[in-house]
Amino acid sequence: MNETILVVDDEASICQSLSAILKDEGYQVLIAGSGEEALKSIDSEMPQLVLLDIWLPGMDGLDTLKAIKAAHPNILVIMMSGHGTIETAVKATKLGAFDFIEKPLSLDKVIIMVANALNVIRLEEENVLLKQQVSHQYELTGSSQIISELKEMISIVAPTNAWILIMGENGTGKELVARSIHHLSHRSHKPIVEVNCAAIPEELIESELFGHEKGAFTGATEKKRGKFDMAHEGTIFLDEVADMSLKAQAKILRILQEKKFERVGGNKLIDMDVRVLAATNKDLEIEMEAGRFRQDLYYRLHVIPLLVPTLRERKEDIRPLAERFLLDFALKEGQPKKVITADAINLLMQHDWPGNVRELKNIIERLIIMTPANEITANDIPSLNARVDNSEALTEPVSAAAADSLKDAKMDFERQFIIKKLEENEWNISKTAEAIGLERSNLHKKLKSLKVDVKGDL
Repeated sequence: MNETILVVDDEASICQSLSAILKDEGYQVLIAGSGEEALKSIDSEMPQLVLLDIWLPGMDGLDTLKAIKAAHPNILVIMMSGHGTIETAVKATKLGAFDFIEKPLSLDKVIIMVANALNVIRLEEENVLLKQQVSHQYELTGSSQIISELKEMISIVAPTNAWILIMGENGTGKELVARSIHHLSHRSHKPIVEVNCAAIPEELIESELFGHEKGAFTGATEKKRGKFDMAHEGTIFLDEVADMSLKAQAKILRILQEKKFERVGGNKLIDMDVRVLAATNKDLEIEMEAGRFRQDLYYRLHVIPLLVPTLRERKEDIRPLAERFLLDFALKEGQPKKVITADAINLLMQHDWPGNVRELKNIIERLIIMTPANEITANDIPSLNARVDNSEALTEPVSAAAADSLKDAKMDFERQFIIKKLEENEWNISKTAEAIGLERSNLHKKLKSLKVDVKGDL
């Protein structure tokens, strides 16, 4: 434990006994004999918890409590008194005391009360951290003009109940925009429920969206709530809405118009109060002209359009995005954060990023895994545009999602990394082994396991 506790009492024997028992529990203990001395100690040492006697010479305990809470509202204070009354305890509580204990002190009770107070402090700190993490999770990264304009638009529309159509290429961050809107809305205390429109089979669309009653069809062994039911008073996010069949579009349109629905197999109308956010990577006007998207659904969803820019339109955001991915990976894996050099960023900025932010994230995670050093340089970055000339090797970079497992992904990364180092050293095994910090024999084994056909001087 690293918690520090300040004991404030003018009786030396009480200070000594409390100090001894608290130190035995692993806490660091400070002693003060007066309110004035306590305030000085708090300013210099910042303890997490104060055990404060009410009857003190000079400034009494209640005045000291007022001063502590005025200057340091997060410090918890437990009041101690040998002349305790309900009136005094109530007054201390109103002034901000965490708890009240009477003298003569029960040391067992003191230990329990101290542990409870410190648990409250830990929970409050965790809550603050979680809120920061949540805010970070829904924050759009970057300061380019085009992303700044998008952030400003989100801040304007998020507090409203307006329905929003989010458009953009794959990998630009449409889902992040949707979650950011929900997080900043008045509905943020309720859930945002995602519907992957492309993934729901047509025959299950009604059950997924509206739910079903027990026995409604074969296999319906229990009642199930649908997506719209779960999103009540919150937000529903229709992702890749253009990939729905026309039949599914008709069902979505009906519920959006009527704002009521029945579960499959049920006969009770259920009211619906949801905010609708939809996203697509397709041009819906072209889809309407081709007869693949309903015009009435388009105008129902197209209240406020938001266009998420591609990464090639905001390349100045590559550095902050890379830094964020480095930090996120380090926090997730419990590892030190790696550093990426300016030359590496300059090289990344030369790529057009057809896979957008998602592609950049995959590349950064690959570099973290495959770079042994704590610093990622331009030499560590595989070719982003050209294929590697090796018949047995993986011929082009792939995203981590393309591999079936972490083991497969890591093997793919190792293969690309070693081929790149072999090319740099003119396919000389000895030089390559020295360059990457492996024994020559171990590199031979690695090449064999990765099925890399060496074509140069061994």
